[in-house]
Amino acid sequence: MQFFLSDETQTKQFANDLALLSHPGDIYLLTGDLGAGKTTFTKGFAKGLDIEQMIKSPTYTLIREYEQGKFPLYHMDVYRLTEGASDLGLEEYLEGDGICLIEWGQLIKDDIDVPFFEITLDKVDDHSRLLTLASSAKELAEKLKQIETTLLAQGWQKNNNG
Repeated sequence: MQFFLSDETQTKQFANDLALLSHPGDIYLLTGDLGAGKTTFTKGFAKGLDIEQMIKSPTYTLIREYEQGKFPLYHMDVYRLTEGASDLGLEEYLEGDGICLIEWGQLIKDDIDVPFFEITLDKVDDHSRLLTLASSAKELAEKLKQIETTLLAQGWQKNNNG
């Protein structure tokens, strides 16, 4: 499913609304070019989990843990990962009691053995983005449909041009 997000505020609000529909064990791979809004999305998602700590990109630390919200949030950036995902010990997080948001997730998705959602952010122009939300496995199809139904009921509109 695709959604058109007109600006940074809408990107954060969409992420906030998605976070409210998320549960421990959910894994989201964030895909998009440099500057597409992956960290901006994470800031909105964290707000939806009632995380008040400042959200920063974990580019050099690889993983930032935020434990003080409704659920733990594990924010990862695997752009600089030189080894495979298994060398980083991601299984501990992927199978943990929190929600994982993995920036540049497309770089390791073949190494992930558990079902995940993939969020792709494509730049339309300097401000707007086209967000695509998909799932990696059939067992997430029903949850994806429930997410779509809820987001549409909240007033989000699917992009019908994609």
